[in-house]
Amino acid sequence: MNSFFVVTNPIKDPEFKITDQIEKYLKDRGASCTKSVFKTAQEHQNYDFINPDEVPEKIQCILVIGGDGTLIHAAKEMAAKGIPVLGINFGNLGYLAEVEKNNIGESLDRLLKDEYHIEQRMMLEGKILRNDSVIAENIALNDIVINRCGSLRIIGYKIYVNGQLLNQYNADGIIVSTPTGTTGYNLSAGGPIAQPTSSIIVVTPICAHTLNSRSIVFSEDVTIEIEIMQDKNLKQNRRILVFDGENDVILEDSDRVIITKADLSAKIIKLNKMSFLELLGKKMR
Repeated sequence: MNSFFVVTNPIKDPEFKITDQIEKYLKDRGASCTKSVFKTAQEHQNYDFINPDEVPEKIQCILVIGGDGTLIHAAKEMAAKGIPVLGINFGNLGYLAEVEKNNIGESLDRLLKDEYHIEQRMMLEGKILRNDSVIAENIALNDIVINRCGSLRIIGYKIYVNGQLLNQYNADGIIVSTPTGTTGYNLSAGGPIAQPTSSIIVVTPICAHTLNSRSIVFSEDVTIEIEIMQDKNLKQNRRILVFDGENDVILEDSDRVIITKADLSAKIIKLNKMSFLELLGKKMR
């Protein structure tokens, strides 16, 4: 591997010192390296950190400087091009961005020597239907979440699986998670942790007003449909849907959210030989 593209979260590396050091390190060793030029949200339009059309041809690896959030956005944005990403952790836990600040040079050397492997991570596709018309759609590497926004009232929804009613909930919301996302909001809400390379969909109600509310694990080929129930206090109690914590969409009565496995998958470069269970134990401690 000798052709790299560096994506930087300017909040994490505001003066681009680490970015410049990485570029110089790679070029000094005969590799090609291009830096992304950060743009404002308005300039980015549909992209958070990187426009795939701006990535030069023959790039073999996207190096992401930031936390897991930055890596998630970059991985989604590059999924269609099939270019793998490697995260350099400037965030907190760093389940995905596995390279730490103190071993950047060693990690880059391993890339140059092709001492790595690539994990395929499934993603979710979500569509919001209003009066049978799609009003919004997006993909998620971590999760698709319906939550309340405003007053502290619970919201009502029905869940269908492959067209069959599963249950009706009154709750703070619901999390539909990929295996990668199970260590995020799903974990905080009491959901199970899954092997990140598995192909399953985890549905976890958030603080449901019931005695028998539990997460449910489905196979990758199901279709999850969530129907938003009528809310008499809609003006005080907005309901929103978010993809990986962003791209908020306000939901209305009778809106339906259709969630399936996405056709695209994210490619994550792994250098660490530590098993997922070892990594999980280390991060949790």
